[in-house]
Amino acid sequence: MARIMLIDDDPHLLAALQRTLRQGPLGSELVTEAFDDPFRALDRICVQDFDLVICDFMMPKLSGSELLKALKDVAPSTVRIMLSGSRDFGTALHAINEAEVFRFIPKPWQEDELDQAIRQALDYRQALLADAARRAAAEDAEEPGLFEVKRGPDGSVIL
Repeated sequence: MARIMLIDDDPHLLAALQRTLRQGPLGSELVTEAFDDPFRALDRICVQDFDLVICDFMMPKLSGSELLKALKDVAPSTVRIMLSGSRDFGTALHAINEAEVFRFIPKPWQEDELDQAIRQALDYRQALLADAARRAAAEDAEEPGLFEVKRGPDGSVIL
């Protein structure tokens, strides 16, 4: 099951987004949590791992870019998608550069575009996690740490 966090200050839009995801092709494979307060969302991601965050760009308390940038610092392997009613290229570019947004989807979203973006984001997340696991295994092989000691043929400790 993929865990997705949805963030938008409009409760009607959040309900529509949840309904779209629940009724879509991935519906049975997704667990969603919706937040209309960006600060509550930030608190939640500190205690629960999410695969994906889908966030609105324009919110009154905290912009989507600022929120996703903070989420990136707290949960760097969580993939970030931004929704926006703005068609301004500068808005998308700002979000991509500042918060390292994986996809920028205009509102109103197209269900097939949203589904495809979510599939790609979840695949990307798996690739990120696999890469991190490979790097950790390589580091462990190079530096055994405190629990594994490499010894030479004469029994000496190899540093």
